[in-house]
Amino acid sequence: MSFQDDEREEETRKLFDLKKVKSEGRSGIDAILKIGKKNLNFELKTTSTGSVTTVRDFGPEHIKKWENKHWLIGVYSNGKPNYFLYVSPKAMKPWIEEKANYIKADFQLSKILSKKISLDDMYLILGKKEKYTYADAKKLHKMQYKKAEYLHMMDIQNGYSPERMVKILKDRSEYLMNRGSTLNNPHIPKGYFDSFTKITKKHAETLRKMIND
Repeated sequence: MSFQDDEREEETRKLFDLKKVKSEGRSGIDAILKIGKKNLNFELKTTSTGSVTTVRDFGPEHIKKWENKHWLIGVYSNGKPNYFLYVSPKAMKPWIEEKANYIKADFQLSKILSKKISLDDMYLILGKKEKYTYADAKKLHKMQYKKAEYLHMMDIQNGYSPERMVKILKDRSEYLMNRGSTLNNPHIPKGYFDSFTKITKKHAETLRKMIND
């Protein structure tokens, strides 16, 4: 069946009495559980096969985002949840670290290579000028800077020096190589959860007990 993420997430939040994050800028958090004075951030996932899909382009930002997150994974059959798995940040750490180590060398390489871009390289792409325009800069890095960032980077009146354009080209180069260094939707294998307790009833109560334990 085709999973409808929004419906499944809402079903999970209701079963476990979790709060949906409504404030802007927190879209990376699927739910929050308040225990005492602490707000615990949750990643909510569903699967019909046992293995769990993650994200399309797994990179350093996801490693940082998931560092202290708790996970709830719903295992479904015929459109209904068979059971749920609670995975603590500590329990997720080995899998995250394994993927982090896998991509580490590629991201280090992209940083090293981007630093080697020279003035001549930039001239080859944009031509030789004393002053470059906003349009020139946007031609390089496209939508990866916001307009305010482009304007902030201007180092001469209403424009950019050749040296500043090299900086923008380095940023573009690193961005492109980093895109190629990400992992495409790495799966957490079914066997990773073999020893985990299955939650089948008293969902909210059981989750809170597991977290406190």
